[in-house]
Amino acid sequence: MPKLKTRKSISKRLKVTKKKKLLKSKGGRRHLLSGKKTKRKRHLRRKGLVAGVDMKSIKKAMPYSL
Repeated sequence: MPKLKTRKSISKRLKVTKKKKLLKSKGGRRHLLSGKKTKRKRHLRRKGLVAGVDMKSIKKAMPYSL
């Protein structure tokens, strides 16, 4: 059986933790920042966990990471 290919676009956007959870950066930090509160922008800086619903498709896209 041949080796599976990793979707490089997904692997560059996600980070796998020690317990095999996935971290991603949150959206909404690119433009129109003057209309957003400071607290909101500060919380958007943090990484967020990927929802469990998306795990099945991500496991297919990153076969050797999870």
